[in-house]
Amino acid sequence: MATAEVDWEREGLLVGVPAERRPGRVKLLERLLADGFQMEELSVAAADGTLTALPTLLELGGPARFTARQSAVAAGLDLGFVLDVRRANGVPVADPDAPALSEADLAIGGLTKAATDAGVTAEQVLETARVLGHALRQVADNFSEIVFELAYDPSLDEAALAERFATQVSAFQPLIDELLANGLRVHFRDAVRDAAIAAAEQTGRGGLSAGRDVTVAFADLVGFTRLGEELPPAGLERVAARLTELAQSVTDAPVRLVKSIGDAVMLASPTPGPLVAAMLRLSQLADTEGQGFPQLRIGIASGQAMTRGGDWYGRPVNLASRLTAIARGGSVLTTSDVRDALREEFHWSAAGPRRIRGVQGTVPVYRARRLGYDATAAGAAA
Repeated sequence: MATAEVDWEREGLLVGVPAERRPGRVKLLERLLADGFQMEELSVAAADGTLTALPTLLELGGPARFTARQSAVAAGLDLGFVLDVRRANGVPVADPDAPALSEADLAIGGLTKAATDAGVTAEQVLETARVLGHALRQVADNFSEIVFELAYDPSLDEAALAERFATQVSAFQPLIDELLANGLRVHFRDAVRDAAIAAAEQTGRGGLSAGRDVTVAFADLVGFTRLGEELPPAGLERVAARLTELAQSVTDAPVRLVKSIGDAVMLASPTPGPLVAAMLRLSQLADTEGQGFPQLRIGIASGQAMTRGGDWYGRPVNLASRLTAIARGGSVLTTSDVRDALREEFHWSAAGPRRIRGVQGTVPVYRARRLGYDATAAGAAA
């Protein structure tokens, strides 16, 4: 159908568009039709407000015109497995016969088949899909925010805005490909090194089910819920983002930032000393942020835990979290095994035996401070 023959108003694609903005809408529709988009795709995009995003699809794998069933057949995979992988990846398909997949999705199906042919188990594929889906969605959201900030101008009509979006995405595409590939290599290199250390640790322990020695720390913002009543969402997000930035600033190897969880961060280290030092620095940095930034409360515990998908699971994780919940603002609490391993490296004071939710009996708890800490002077200053 030639664009000149289309009555866009009769097609319902100008409904609700002010007269002064209709020329921009028509120009965009004509471009999209010339680029190969189908009338039904234009109608759907107009209804859900995504018309200006359609040109970017040409840079990002093309329109969604393939079904999950077609993807499974093309890759030589079981349809149920394809649907499971997509759900694990955070992009589920409700109807396997609906055109919901793009060329990029088909390419991922081929890579999945190559992985299984190379011996990767279905369980490993699903776990990898979960980790990648979570991480890549965060990366994608961050990039889209940058694109929006660079491209958006309220004075532009839809055709011009769509062009700006497509131009920015096109400029980003090579950078994104190289950044993700090389960034993954850098992190994979360190992860493989950690795996080699873990393999050495497991010698004589009976295999991977025995877990690994790790020290875990949580830090959360005191009064964050109350702060949410005082600040707008954007202000609250800036506080949480600043906590992540501060945590990243203290994560010298072997300390690693495991994750940010809203008003909290989780860090881990194979040995306790560097982590305790890092958390003391983090607490001090938070205090220097000023009155608008809450104090931190921090809990640290050591023990054997399992790692999966970059996260940690086990008793030290639970204990560190529980200690954080009972810590006062500005304090760093640890278990006795952390204190015992570092008696000469930090200043310690007993915080008493404490009842910890989920742990039988009481747990001896100690407060860590840097060497040279003067309790008398601190009390006078308070």
